[in-house]
Amino acid sequence: MKRKKSSTGTGYGNPPIQSQFKPGQSGNPRGRPKGILNFATDLKRTLEAPITLNDGGKTKRVSTQKAVLLRMREKALKGDARALDRLLDFARIFSVGPTEASTKIVSADDQAILDAFREELLAAARADSTDTSDEGSTSRGSNE
Repeated sequence: MKRKKSSTGTGYGNPPIQSQFKPGQSGNPRGRPKGILNFATDLKRTLEAPITLNDGGKTKRVSTQKAVLLRMREKALKGDARALDRLLDFARIFSVGPTEASTKIVSADDQAILDAFREELLAAARADSTDTSDEGSTSRGSNE
């Protein structure tokens, strides 16, 4: 249902003419400035920026991220408990070594169950592959 315009020319959905956008003019003429980055991009670039460190009398250039980790390591080694906790948390989160669950020893009963399940899966996969190969050969024969 369309609403009829009010006789006064202004109201809901019908703003005064002087406040309406002119033809060819946008409500945001400049728009979003080009090159404005979001926080994640700024953070990434800041952490990647190289800085110079003095390590035992030698200067070396490392990323800001690595410098922060090295500083945290120094504080942890000097006895700062918060730095040690945070460093160990990072090590736990980003660990690439074997996890605790993968190094557990499985009991003989559990291993027998896993082996039986594996054999069932393999038998089902073999049966599926032979079914599809039989269907493929019969369909080829019917076309000839």
